[in-house]
Amino acid sequence: MAASPSLVAAVLAHSGRLEKEDLGTRIARLSRRVEELRGEVCNMINKKYNEFLPSMQSAEDLVSQVDSLSSNIDLLKSRIENEVTQHTLYLFYLTCIELFQFDRAIKDYSTALLEKKYVAAARHLEKARSSLKMLESRKGFELKVLKALGTELTVQTQNMLYHLGEEWRQMVLWKLPPSKEISSAETVMQTELHLRTMPLKEDQIAGPPVASVLQAFAVLGELHTRLKLFGQLLLKYILKPLISYPSLRPLLEEQPDTVILHFESAEPNLEHPSPMEVFGKITLVLEVLHKHLLNVSLDECGENDKDSRVGLAEMLGDMVWEEVSGCLIQECLVYSIPANSSKLEQYVEVIKSTEEFEKSLKNMGFLKGDATDLLKYARNVNSHFANKKCQDVIVAARKLMTSEIHNTVKITPDSSVAIPKLPDPGAGDNLKMQKASKILHNELINLENETKLSQQTFSLPTCHISVSVEKLMELAYHTLVEATTSTDQCCIQLFYCVRNIFHLFYDVVPIYHKENLQKLPQLAAIHHNNCMYIAHHLLTLGHQFRYCLTNILYDGAATFVDLVPGFRRLGLECFLAQMRVQKGELLERLSSARNFSNMDNEENYSAAKKAARQVLHQLKRLGKVWQDVLPVNIYCKAMGTLLNTALSEIINRITALEGAWKP
Repeated sequence: MAASPSLVAAVLAHSGRLEKEDLGTRIARLSRRVEELRGEVCNMINKKYNEFLPSMQSAEDLVSQVDSLSSNIDLLKSRIENEVTQHTLYLFYLTCIELFQFDRAIKDYSTALLEKKYVAAARHLEKARSSLKMLESRKGFELKVLKALGTELTVQTQNMLYHLGEEWRQMVLWKLPPSKEISSAETVMQTELHLRTMPLKEDQIAGPPVASVLQAFAVLGELHTRLKLFGQLLLKYILKPLISYPSLRPLLEEQPDTVILHFESAEPNLEHPSPMEVFGKITLVLEVLHKHLLNVSLDECGENDKDSRVGLAEMLGDMVWEEVSGCLIQECLVYSIPANSSKLEQYVEVIKSTEEFEKSLKNMGFLKGDATDLLKYARNVNSHFANKKCQDVIVAARKLMTSEIHNTVKITPDSSVAIPKLPDPGAGDNLKMQKASKILHNELINLENETKLSQQTFSLPTCHISVSVEKLMELAYHTLVEATTSTDQCCIQLFYCVRNIFHLFYDVVPIYHKENLQKLPQLAAIHHNNCMYIAHHLLTLGHQFRYCLTNILYDGAATFVDLVPGFRRLGLECFLAQMRVQKGELLERLSSARNFSNMDNEENYSAAKKAARQVLHQLKRLGKVWQDVLPVNIYCKAMGTLLNTALSEIINRITALEGAWKP
């Protein structure tokens, strides 16, 4: 069904009205929103302006402060520039002064050098050096001229040292042997030392020439080097040769302006010179040096300060004394130590001469302070005597131990070691001995009616020992006798030195003579007797000297009994080893007898006969070399044992044949 036109028109009109109403509403809303936004923007702008206003005021204040500070900086900069300019001018002024002083010092140095006023010239050089150091320390004024000034100063210093060296060579002239090594007294005799005693010309130097030259060396810092070289030559060519070569004698030759020191040779009375003689030679040389060269007091700093002055002799003494004293000890005092205690009292003269020697050196200024190592060594003679004695004893003992064993001497029960009479013990020890004697006497009285032992019960049986071993025991006894008359410390050293002798024998002899002891039965027997002989004396050696040694060794320490088992074992093992060798040879010879079987066979009979003869020959040879060497009882046991070995072997072989014959 179709709609009517009027209805359609009405609907369209209503729609138009609705559209008009909606547009107006919207416009009204937008207008209100615009007003709201405009209000918010205004509020925000007001707020930001309120916040910006204080910041702007602060910025304006900062700009004002910066402007004020900038003006202050400009003012300060202006002032600094003015002050820097003034300081620069001041530094420039100081530099000019230092340059002037350097130039003035060089000119003064040249004038003083021409006039040979060496000390003044050296001090002017040092002033120039000080000025140059000040110039080099100026920062910002690195002048190119400083390098040239340094070169000039170096040249002038070397020129000064050259002139001083020439003066020194004129005052101290060495004439040395062509060979640099001192090998003999003849080489040393070519040495001469020339010392000038006065200037070559009277107007040459204003002051004393030696003092002037040496003080100039001191100012330039070259004195120690120059004096050290002189000390080395003095040691090598004069002082040490005088100590080492007894034939050399210092000879002094005086001329109008020079003193010449050289040597002459004389036949020495002794292999090693006496300390008194050597001290006299050294003193003579040093007195000459002190008189003509070293009697000068110098200022090492070059500042004329009395407190800093030091004697030239003292400086030289500090450089050479250690080597001189060491050489005197090793080449002189060592050989003056007495060989026995009876001569120790005479050594007092050596101590006195050493004291006088050092005193004279102190008077000349070579030494300072208390006693040196030289005097301490001389005063410690007891210790050195003990050390030397022990060393000599050990050397002599070792020489005896390494000598031939086959040179023998016969020992009987009546034999004894020849030693000096022992000194009487002290009163306290004498009382102890008297008490011991009374106890022993009472015990003997109680045994009078009993069976008495033979006087030879504890004696060593008759045998042969090496001559060297007999001398070794004599050396031990004499050393202990020496200990009885020595100081406590020396006594202890000598006692233990004797013990060391026997320890040395135990270690040396079996090794040194090992091959001969194994091959030669006679030497094995002699070595056996030697060990038993030493053990026999060791049993009573300590007791014999017990009351004569120092109290430190009295209470049981002075004994050698602990060494006895070792020596007995040493001798027994050597002889038993030789017995085993002889047994082996006997059995080896009998092994060629073909078991003594089929003696009706000519070859078997000859072999058995040859073996028997070889056995008899061996036994006869052993009997010949052992019979007069071994004690009778040991000889009989040894020969009986070997004979028994041979017979037992023969019987065993023959009885073995009997068993083989049985059906």
